Amino acid sequence: MREAAIRLFAEKGSTQVSMSELAQAAGVARGTAHNNLESTDAFFREIASELADEMNDRITISSEGVSDPTRRLALAIRFYIRRAHEEPDWGRFLLRFAISEQALQAFWLGQPVQDLANGQQSGAFHFRPDQIPSAISFIAGSVLGAILLVLDGHRTWRDAGQDAVEFVLRAIGVPGEAAREQAISDLPPLRELPSPPTRSRKGDVAAA
Repeated sequence: MREAAIRLFAEKGSTQVSMSELAQAAGVARGTAHNNLESTDAFFREIASELADEMNDRITISSEGVSDPTRRLALAIRFYIRRAHEEPDWGRFLLRFAISEQALQAFWLGQPVQDLANGQQSGAFHFRPDQIPSAISFIAGSVLGAILLVLDGHRTWRDAGQDAVEFVLRAIGVPGEAAREQAISDLPPLRELPSPPTRSRKGDVAAA
């Protein structure tokens, strides 16, 4: 049901999806949806929170062994853009809600903040410590803009991701040649998280 909900919320907005529409899209009985979900609003908030946590965790495990903050930031940006290409509904959900919804703002408040701080402190990035929130906002806008280009068919995910990394790194003080090198370097797979243990509670239908 979660995948159907992501698609519907991205298409119609978080307040425009009815329980009946959700049940129909997921291929379950309306009563099943009512029995397992508190409300569509609550389900939206749950999904938004889960998506943010999941992506942050996947980026963290996919970057294991990488200590260079420049490399870590470049990987994170390209992971987002490639995943939006591979999972367009996920990408459209981000485009619609990642700036406005508080639960999804956690996308931009995880490891990238620490990487920016580490890079600033080490001298790899050149901006004042008080400018970190603005740097995060700039990176988020660059990622979402690249995703929009990909989903609208204007750029391939590879080209859009490379451009986003190069522009972002140059903007925060990485020399042009080094920024380009990071932009075109090999991109490893975005690793899956281990399967969670089976739960038995109202809302488990979200994983269906």
